[in-house]
Amino acid sequence: MLMPRQKTPDLVVPMLSGETFDLSKEQSERGVVICFYRGLHCPICATYLKELEKLTPAFAERGVTTLALSSDGRERTEGMAEKIEAKALRFGYDLDLAKAREWGLYISTSRGKTSIGIEEPALFSEPGLFMVTPEQTLYYASVQTMPFVRPHFSELVGALDFAIEKNYPARGEYAGEV
Repeated sequence: MLMPRQKTPDLVVPMLSGETFDLSKEQSERGVVICFYRGLHCPICATYLKELEKLTPAFAERGVTTLALSSDGRERTEGMAEKIEAKALRFGYDLDLAKAREWGLYISTSRGKTSIGIEEPALFSEPGLFMVTPEQTLYYASVQTMPFVRPHFSELVGALDFAIEKNYPARGEYAGEV
């Protein structure tokens, strides 16, 4: 289990830009929001990522970068980026499912074609949303077993304003006996 204020697993993936995303080398004032999504087959992911695309400039104003990432290959990832008309949001691809598990993501098996007629991969990760500090420690995490009921990015932007103003620490860090 990932713990707040502790180092997250390393994460190195190719991006659609042709660059490599390397979490240990990510340059930002306050950290990075990493949105792990199910893949091109998921219509809920497309709607969700449209919201992140729209709010990526608001995160940037607060010193936070963004990345959308799935286990899809380059072609399917390009399809998702085109579908949401991505301009500001960076897209990574080829997330190894063993790495997804390291991050605490749940893995699902294919059920065939989705409601939008796109075949699910044989295996893929379910959604997760993380904010990682510039020191590569966990600040915020939300992991789901289903594609439904995800945190709203607008609320995360508002929470960032509060956290910045109050110098609010990551919570949930206690790992002792209870």
